[in-house]
Amino acid sequence: MMRAPDDILEIFLQPGEFYFGEGKTRVRTLLGSCVAITLWHPRLHLGGMSHYVLPNRQHRKKHDPLDGRYADEVMEMFVRELRRSHTKPGEYEVKIFGGGRMFQHEGKDGKPSNRISVSERNVLVGRELVTRYGFRFTAEDLGGNGHRNVMLDLWSGDVWVKKPSKVTLPNG
Repeated sequence: MMRAPDDILEIFLQPGEFYFGEGKTRVRTLLGSCVAITLWHPRLHLGGMSHYVLPNRQHRKKHDPLDGRYADEVMEMFVRELRRSHTKPGEYEVKIFGGGRMFQHEGKDGKPSNRISVSERNVLVGRELVTRYGFRFTAEDLGGNGHRNVMLDLWSGDVWVKKPSKVTLPNG
């Protein structure tokens, strides 16, 4: 683990936000059912993080600007940054986090529902998109119950995840 620089820039991503940069930057976020994807280039010490809310936008028009709330558009945002930096997906370490269940979903009979949740869809789509765009996974922490704090240091590529030790879910 590399020592943190004295003059780091701290970026906190809200849901739907995206950051890509380099140097003395720490990017962090708090996830529930959302998913964060982190990218880091080990030679150039650049990369970023996304915090997407949903797998895709239902009625996106061709000329709509990219929106970081949607997984498919986040991947386009990452690819745009890779083009600008003259790098390729296979050069990055990619880690994916989140997709936690925040509520216990029950059917009308009071038993757990078999319906796929938003968090599960976010996880499935995130994994599929990362692979489709040619990135390679180096770590993941997905699913389960409750929230996660995620932090990425761009000077070292270190990523930390903090989760509560025990989570009791309310009925949703």
